[in-house]
Amino acid sequence: MRPVLALLFTAAAALAVHQKNAGPEKVELKFKLPPPKPLNPEEAMKAFQVEKGFRIELVASEPMIQAPVAMSFDDQGRLYVCEMRGYMHDLAGSTEKEPTGRVSLLEDTDGDGRMDKATAFLDKVVMPRAVMAVNGGALIAVPPQLLFCKDTDGDGVADVKETIATDYGAAGGQPEHMSNSPVWCMDNGIWSAGCSFRFKLRGGVWQRDVGLGRGQWGLCQDDHGRLYFNYNSDMLRADLLPAEAFARHPLLRNATSINAKLATDQTLYPAHPTPGVNRGYDSKTLRADGTLAKPTATCGALIYRGDAFPAAYRGNAFVPEPAANLVKRFTMSEADGVVKATNTAKGSEFLRSTDERFRPVNACNGPDGALYLVDMYRGIIQHQSFLTHYLIANIQARKLEQPFNMGRIWRIVPDTKERPQPVKVTKDAKLLTHANGWVRDTAQRLIVESGDASMVPALKEMLQNENPLARLHALWTLDGLAAVTPDVLRPVLTDTNAQVRAAAVRIAPRDLAPGLIAMTDEKEALVLAHLAIKLTSLNLPDADAAAAALVAAHGKSALVREGALTGLRGREAAFAGMLAARVTKDNGAQIMPVVEALGALLATANKAGPFEELLGLAAAQPQGGPFQVAAIKGLATSDSKTKPKLLWLDAAPAALKPLQAAMSDKNAVKLFRSVESRLAWPGKPGAPAPPVIKPLTEAQTALFEKGKTIYATLCAACHQPHGFGLDGLAPPLVDSEWVLGKPEVLARIVMHGLAGPVKVSGRTYNLAMPPLPQLTDEDIAGVLTYIRREWEHTASAVETEAITKIRAESQGRVMMWTEEELKSLGSKKR
Repeated sequence: MRPVLALLFTAAAALAVHQKNAGPEKVELKFKLPPPKPLNPEEAMKAFQVEKGFRIELVASEPMIQAPVAMSFDDQGRLYVCEMRGYMHDLAGSTEKEPTGRVSLLEDTDGDGRMDKATAFLDKVVMPRAVMAVNGGALIAVPPQLLFCKDTDGDGVADVKETIATDYGAAGGQPEHMSNSPVWCMDNGIWSAGCSFRFKLRGGVWQRDVGLGRGQWGLCQDDHGRLYFNYNSDMLRADLLPAEAFARHPLLRNATSINAKLATDQTLYPAHPTPGVNRGYDSKTLRADGTLAKPTATCGALIYRGDAFPAAYRGNAFVPEPAANLVKRFTMSEADGVVKATNTAKGSEFLRSTDERFRPVNACNGPDGALYLVDMYRGIIQHQSFLTHYLIANIQARKLEQPFNMGRIWRIVPDTKERPQPVKVTKDAKLLTHANGWVRDTAQRLIVESGDASMVPALKEMLQNENPLARLHALWTLDGLAAVTPDVLRPVLTDTNAQVRAAAVRIAPRDLAPGLIAMTDEKEALVLAHLAIKLTSLNLPDADAAAAALVAAHGKSALVREGALTGLRGREAAFAGMLAARVTKDNGAQIMPVVEALGALLATANKAGPFEELLGLAAAQPQGGPFQVAAIKGLATSDSKTKPKLLWLDAAPAALKPLQAAMSDKNAVKLFRSVESRLAWPGKPGAPAPPVIKPLTEAQTALFEKGKTIYATLCAACHQPHGFGLDGLAPPLVDSEWVLGKPEVLARIVMHGLAGPVKVSGRTYNLAMPPLPQLTDEDIAGVLTYIRREWEHTASAVETEAITKIRAESQGRVMMWTEEELKSLGSKKR
């Protein structure tokens, strides 16, 4: 279509509410396109272009469902559909606080593949955004709550509503930037996108632990339990190793083994001009023909694990892009535990439509082995918080605000005469051998939910099955039943399949440490990476020695290297010493990347003691050798966004002089100067005056020791003994402005709690710190003194009398504090 200078608009500033990047106010609509006509399902079917050999079928549509955003099949093939019916009825999003959302339960009563019965399972809720069938009911996200809902009287309507979490997102805000897409995964944990914690259901009791946040909208897993997700402009990412392992080391945030980018080529090929995108005014966003070139609105991706498609499609990724009205297919490959996604399209896509209102927002595997799509079917998909002037002009000019009460579920199947039939799943171990991954997952879930110990013998027998996927599911199902013993696991550590061995290492208890240490002949990088994670997590001398030997042989592998680092928080310099003792002329190339990584972690930690320890270790190595260069390179690492913290030493370190002499080339000299500039000591030329550290009195020292004990028993589980916190559970205390700031603010947090969001060290945490009413004034003074003087902190001690005074000032308060209140309080104090 020929570009023309058709219209100039000045959109109302009140509507373009993306305050930081609303784009130019005067916008030019370059493509003369008429307002698109809303299509009924039959007309929409004709607008599809699907890859040869496939066809698309309608499963459900309006008025049965409206504005669907997520779906989940239960074990009997019934379909839960989450309907965000309050979303963006107009450019202001004026209806998003109204309780018009619902989750419908759909049934195909006559077996023709089309849903013909709908029941409002959960009705009149505000902006629901996720659903997952579980335990005879469903988990449903109604932010900020995650609810478990269940129908106990058979009428299809939830009469049990149990609150599982109250911080699963927040009321209001941007839907695509909150927790969503809960998935029961291979490890029997329920992981979510945009969420940094995991749920488990054991014996009918909901449990919660931590991991790392990932992704924006949508989450899925492959046959081996790896998690896949995306961001609006990045179609596919994955955690190549378990995220919960990386939560153990809060400074290990730039690892390539988690949040790994998989696809280099993400070029899009829409079937028609797509000018209605947020950055359409930018020449890099739209081609000359008006089509979107790169993703801007990626949604719930799927690793296809069904058995209806030809074998070549199994394990492929199918990724919806609603702004381009298409679903892209990637083929997947793996080498040494690293996954790669390859764009199969060259000029076309697996599925695309000429209908601008086709908005695929989630892709799912089904009980019949087919691929299912959730189509929100509407004109506006961009939330009002991110609208640009350009997009507003497009929406208004082309009448895309209406209608907003449509929506479809589509099914893609091979274009053959016979339609694949759905499988109804029961608590049967034999179903763990099924070719359809959805069936295997559901059977595993049902068995684990049941807690039925009578299933254990059949599952143990399944560990001998010729199908490695069946063995993998059997192992994780046994783990979900708490039935994995050393005797069960020991032979699995030598399984012929690397994925099964890796799972066995991941599950292995401390009792199997000798067997893990003995796995010296392992060759697969994935297994070695899991072994590195496990060995360093044990914190045993023999296990650390085995881990050092492992990375000395395989440290060039990012997976192995990063796996080992996950368990070394606070032990980086000591581990570097173990590696120094193992350096030979043959293994230096394997060891030096690990030394550099250890140095980078110490540089990020901002603690003088371990930093100086690695300097001393490096100085003791052969002059000018690779160990010295690697250590200096790591210690020179800095965050470009913040100025490195000055580290104060008691005196000039003896290691500097020999290290300076060893730096021979210009780059090494530059790195050394960067390291030296971070260090200060009394009398160093050009250094500022050293900080005045007031020694603790005898009484304050006693308070410190008391606080240390209280912290270890009450606080360390969340904030951790090292003080760096845990993602999804507690923010860091080390170098925190809240800890080192005014003690009266910190005291109020301990007394009455703090409700997030709260910014700590430049990062926002949407978490809650509960009040601790059981602590006496002396207890609080002790804990605050401890955290203000531990971890090389030099802040003042806190006296018991000061806490007593603050408690009196706050008497009668029952609500948690907010960040805004505390900052206001702090400014008044000044």
